[in-house]
Amino acid sequence: MNGTEQPQQAAAERPPYRPHIGETRPYLRDVILGVNDGLVSILLLVAGLVGGQLGSSAVLLGGLVGALAGAVSMALGEYLATKSQDEVWQAELSLEDEHIKYYRDEEAAQLPELLGRFGIDGEDLDEAVRIFSATDQRLKQAMAVLEFGVVESERRSPYRAGFMAGGMFLVGAAVPIIPFLVLSQPDAGLVGSFGLTFVSLFGVGWAKTRITNNPGLRSGLENMLVAGAGAGLAWWVGRLIDLGIG
Repeated sequence: MNGTEQPQQAAAERPPYRPHIGETRPYLRDVILGVNDGLVSILLLVAGLVGGQLGSSAVLLGGLVGALAGAVSMALGEYLATKSQDEVWQAELSLEDEHIKYYRDEEAAQLPELLGRFGIDGEDLDEAVRIFSATDQRLKQAMAVLEFGVVESERRSPYRAGFMAGGMFLVGAAVPIIPFLVLSQPDAGLVGSFGLTFVSLFGVGWAKTRITNNPGLRSGLENMLVAGAGAGLAWWVGRLIDLGIG
């Protein structure tokens, strides 16, 4: 084998280059959580209503109201949670400014331990400490990442997080409702709702694994199994309430 064949063979054995997700990465959680919650919660809602022997019009109305309420709740909850987390981070960074201004030596003295967690030692550690403590801005950024885990590019906008979570909830919630728009019999509508929702749940689980590189079949089936068990329980709850009232 000559010298040119060996690098060519090594290159052929390498997997194809895959880029990172990019700036949308911090909001992937909102997308998955929103659409999954919309699918599951509204499927359980319509299953419970059908189990309670309500007609298609009542189930449709309940589903639409539930979708709207869930979307608003999801958007507001994600907005408040993200804003609160960002405010905590901002408070920590402001306190770090104060520490660097008045206790700079003490802050810089933490760098050897923090950087040592990456396996840096000896002269390399001394050089790294010198570089990161050379200016106040470098020291602050180093402490933000190493001490608090705050990476500027990973900080999430509360408005965008709330919009993504609420909007994707509505997208997911629409799926279990659609059959009741076209089918007059509630039982038939529930069967159609089950079918569409299960296909969508499998699709969400499978799509997620295209990013995380986990087994797609298992993730999709897990989604379907949990939702199916919950919908069955919701139907029986509705049925028992109907029998109790009757």
